[in-house]
Amino acid sequence: MGSSSDTMKDIRLPFCTAVIVAGGNSVRFGADKLFADLEGVPVLGRTILAFAEADCIQEIVVVARQDAAEYTAKLGRTYGGGKISQVVFGGKTRVMSAYAGVMAACERAELIAIHDGARPLVTQGIIRDAVWAAYRGMAAAPAVPVRDTIKVASDGTVTSTPDRSSLFSVQTPQVFRAEIIKAALADAVANVPDVTDDCAAAERIGAPVTLTAGSEENIKITTPLDLELAEAILRRRCAI
Repeated sequence: MGSSSDTMKDIRLPFCTAVIVAGGNSVRFGADKLFADLEGVPVLGRTILAFAEADCIQEIVVVARQDAAEYTAKLGRTYGGGKISQVVFGGKTRVMSAYAGVMAACERAELIAIHDGARPLVTQGIIRDAVWAAYRGMAAAPAVPVRDTIKVASDGTVTSTPDRSSLFSVQTPQVFRAEIIKAALADAVANVPDVTDDCAAAERIGAPVTLTAGSEENIKITTPLDLELAEAILRRRCAI
């Protein structure tokens, strides 16, 4: 895995739509994490802003809960830099929500980047590298090596210990050729509606996925402790 941002500066990439999936119910957080304050800006607002500032993203579609669509649209107007084309309603599952967003992308989109609304600290480099890798191949996702030893268990008893050197924790944005992810998510909705990873859906239909460099700072906010960590990361970034 590596960075290709410098190489990409001189290349004109195809039209890329970012689909920001923000349709979750925040059960583990205890409140709506997407609208929680993160150093003066709502979490989802910071996520939208990251893609609004990305020169490789031409359009943003946000997938929202129906009861939060109006406020989500307001955040889009405030932080979307004019790139928000639609706010669409999510489905009952993560894959249904992603599919709704993908199908709302502009017909001109050759690449589609799917990102978790609760990952507000994604950097421009992470976005560019994943888009570039998908442009050169079929699909790409940022990832970081797993640091802890992983155990496979059944009924509380360890059955195996995978080689840690071959394990990676995958993040978002996950970027795909548009025709691939549309077909992959249609297949997943029909056959494996509980799949939570868009790359896994693409792998099911035979699309190879390239891993690019992620970051331990590209965290997904799931619990209040994650929000505290995100605040610390932002303060450190501002101090550099």
